[in-house]
Amino acid sequence: MIPSIDDAALLAAELLARRWLPRTHVRVKRALIDAEYFQEVQRRLAGVGLKWVDNVHADHVSVALLRGADPVVFGEQGLGASNNLEMPRDGVALLVVLWALIVLPKRERQAARASDADAQEQQGEMFSGAKPMPSARSASPVVSYRALLADFGNQLGKKVRLDVNLKLLERHGFIERRGDDIAEGPLLDLLLDYDTLAPRILDGALADVLARDRAPAAPEENENA
Repeated sequence: MIPSIDDAALLAAELLARRWLPRTHVRVKRALIDAEYFQEVQRRLAGVGLKWVDNVHADHVSVALLRGADPVVFGEQGLGASNNLEMPRDGVALLVVLWALIVLPKRERQAARASDADAQEQQGEMFSGAKPMPSARSASPVVSYRALLADFGNQLGKKVRLDVNLKLLERHGFIERRGDDIAEGPLLDLLLDYDTLAPRILDGALADVLARDRAPAAPEENENA
């Protein structure tokens, strides 16, 4: 006899099968507003060593291993690796670069939108507090493949390795390709820890590159001067 499957079990099963689901999914939406239902989904996931992964800056939700399950699943060798997707080092480097170029500016735009809404609310504007945070898709910048190759190609294995690793990141759900543009994928802002990575990048090796990209273009000199 096949046991009956309730909505909590169905959502857990969908997350296991699909790896991520949009926040607009009917059962995901219910989990985000129904505390009792959410706790039951978490309990089902925890039963197989997984946890719910979500943040308000992302358009999707996903699952990840509970910390206590890491040693059993990956073993000592896996825990000592740079990642658990068996990605090469230049692939991980490319992932960090794309995260810095896409997620950091997106978070700044979303924070600016939230600050503007707070300022309007303090000024007493009607309905100012009802403005939602922009979706990841609307707030995320895209990265030009040609610009990426020009700026980082030599450091990331040149065109052949860059193309191989971009396909790998796309397959894992970190990015999406739209012609020459590289956009945020469902997992880019979910499975990389913003609080850990952001300070290291903003104060580290990519700080100069990001500062250059964010600097306003210098005004052209007046030819008649």
